[in-house]
Amino acid sequence: MDPDVTARDTIEATDRYTVPNYARFPVAFVRGDGRRLWDEDGRVYLDMLSGLGVSSLGHGHPMLVAAVREQAGVLLHTSNLYYHRPGAMLAKQLVERTFADRVFFCNSGTEANEAAIKMARRSGQGRYEIVSAFKSFHGRTIGALAATGQPELHEGFGPMPDGFVHVPYDDVQAVERVIGPRTAAVLVEPILGESGVVVPSEGYLKAVRALCDRAGALMIVDEVQTGTGRCGRFLAHEYEEVRPDICTLAKGLAGGLPIGAVLATERVAQSMVPGTHGSTFGANPVVCSAALAVVDALFEGGVLEHCRTVGDHLGRRLADIAAQRDDVVECRGRGLMRAVELSRPAKPVVERALELGLIVNATAGTVVRMLPPLTITREEIDEGIELLERALG
Repeated sequence: MDPDVTARDTIEATDRYTVPNYARFPVAFVRGDGRRLWDEDGRVYLDMLSGLGVSSLGHGHPMLVAAVREQAGVLLHTSNLYYHRPGAMLAKQLVERTFADRVFFCNSGTEANEAAIKMARRSGQGRYEIVSAFKSFHGRTIGALAATGQPELHEGFGPMPDGFVHVPYDDVQAVERVIGPRTAAVLVEPILGESGVVVPSEGYLKAVRALCDRAGALMIVDEVQTGTGRCGRFLAHEYEEVRPDICTLAKGLAGGLPIGAVLATERVAQSMVPGTHGSTFGANPVVCSAALAVVDALFEGGVLEHCRTVGDHLGRRLADIAAQRDDVVECRGRGLMRAVELSRPAKPVVERALELGLIVNATAGTVVRMLPPLTITREEIDEGIELLERALG
C-alpha cells in the first residue's frame, strides 16, 4: 500500500468516483485480524458487526485463508458449463446437513431470493402469488424488492411487479386470510433482521408451515442473515423443527466472499430444467472452497456450539443493560444476532461507539444491532458491552 495515501484520500476518491447510494462513516479499513479491524490511521476497532454478518469466522481465520489461497492457486473459474470439485463438495455438505435435496448457487442473498421466487412460481402449476411480511427485507433487485414489505424502499422504482402480497409479521391469522389457490409460496424470515432483530412468537413458523400445507403452497424461509450458524443452529428454523420447501442463504456462508445458495426439496428443484435460471459466477471454485472451510469450522471446529454459549452470554449482558437504563426499551435476539431497542435514535449511539473503537450499526431508526463474528470470545463481548455502555452515555 502506498504510504503517502491517507484515509482522507481514500474517502475523497470514493465519494468522488462512486455512485452516492451509501451513507458511509468516515473510516477506511485496511486490515483485520480475529475480531479486530485497523483503519488507515492505525486505530483499532472491536468488530461486533462482521460486515453485516458476513465475516462469520472473523478476520484472517487460518482455515479460511488457507482454503482461499490454495484454491486460488489452482483454479479460479470455469463456468457452470462444467463440473468442479469444490462446488460438488459444498452442495453435498449442505444437503447432508439440512432438509434439502438440491442446491443452487449464486452470489448474494438478493439473488438467492430471486431464484427462490422463480422456483416457487415455476413449480406452482399456475400459482404466482408470493406472500411475505410487512417490515421484511429480501433484497434490492426488482423481484426481491417487491417481496420486501417496506413501501418506502419501493419509492422511485415502481411499478413493482404484480403478485406480491404483504401481511403483518408474526400474525398467523393474517397469513390465513390471504393464502389461497393463487399462492405459490409464503416467504418468511425466522427473525426480522433489517427491521430491528424482531423475534416472532414461538410456533409462528410451524403455523405458517401448516397453512402452506393446507393450501398447497410452498414455504420459503429467508435465512440470508439468520442462517449459517448466526443464531446458534446452522439454520434458525431448526429451532422450530419445521421443514421448508426452499431456504435461502448468503452473508456468512463463505466467511467474507460473495455467495448465495438456494436449498430446495427434490420436487421444487426438478422444475428448474436447463435454461430456466443461471448465474455466471455462481459456485465459483474459490468461493465454494471458502464456504467449505466455514462449514467445517462450524460443525467440526466447534464454532456452532461456541456461538450458542457466547450468544447466551451476550444476551445476559444486554439484559443487564436493559435493567439498568430507562432509555432501553428492549434487548432481544438469538445466538449472536442481537439488538438493543432504544427510546431515542440509535445513530448517535453508533457514531459514538465508533469513536470509542466499537463497530455496531443502527437499524429501524431506534435499534442498535450486533452481529459479531461467531468466533468472538466472552472477554471480547464484555469489552464490547463496556464500550456500548459508554456510547449510551
